[in-house]
Amino acid sequence: MSTAAPPEPPSSTPRASHAERASSFGAGADDYRAVRPSYPDAAIDWMLPAGARHVLDLAAGTGKLTEKLVARGLHVTAVEPSDGMRAQLKDAVPGAHVLPGTAERIPLEDGSVDAVLVAQAWHWFDVATAVPEIARVLRPGGRLGVVWNVRDHTVDWVERFTEIIHRGDSLEPVHRTPQLDGVDESFTPLEHATFDWADHLPAASLRTLAATRSHLLTLPPAERDELLDAVDHLAATHPALAGLTEVDLPYRAECWRADRTDRAVDE
Repeated sequence: MSTAAPPEPPSSTPRASHAERASSFGAGADDYRAVRPSYPDAAIDWMLPAGARHVLDLAAGTGKLTEKLVARGLHVTAVEPSDGMRAQLKDAVPGAHVLPGTAERIPLEDGSVDAVLVAQAWHWFDVATAVPEIARVLRPGGRLGVVWNVRDHTVDWVERFTEIIHRGDSLEPVHRTPQLDGVDESFTPLEHATFDWADHLPAASLRTLAATRSHLLTLPPAERDELLDAVDHLAATHPALAGLTEVDLPYRAECWRADRTDRAVDE
């Protein structure tokens, strides 16, 4: 018996713009906080520079990474543009200094942080503006770290889950190497590392997890429900999932880092 849900019929509904998708997360901020994965400690260790004390979590969302940074005893400033996401962040991580702002207009002074970390958000930035702005707030020798949680598609049910939640998605894959070359010469060459890990969650949360994707958040309700029902069908029928109340969703944390050179901030 086939475990795959029937394919979604073609839709003539216009898809949301990049800007509309970037601003869509506030509507699902509570679900985002509940089911989105965190990040493995090994990845955070690799991205943080030695001796870091003040860290900026840029486009911090509901604080999935922020929480891990605060737990390390760091002074953490979390900048997030969405009011809904920021409200969840303040509640989830009261130990962070939370500010409204964007990657293109960071509300911090020049050379004020030891590291800028970006989790699951680089694709929303206007890189030509954001990269010089990140360089501006970093101290000389400070570090930019970028991390993506990428589902492990070598696992069959994960590949099928991903196929469902990207049906009709016009946004290209986002976990590519961040562009620094030719944008700002204040950084050393990028380094890359991968860390395998798994997120343990209730099987029923796969539907909620799918619903937090910008593609689904911006779909008409009938199309969104069709995809979410397909996720439920997968969870109920796939041999690796059927009958389970909890599942391990495997990820690769794909990480990049580059250090700010010691050139003058205003050079």
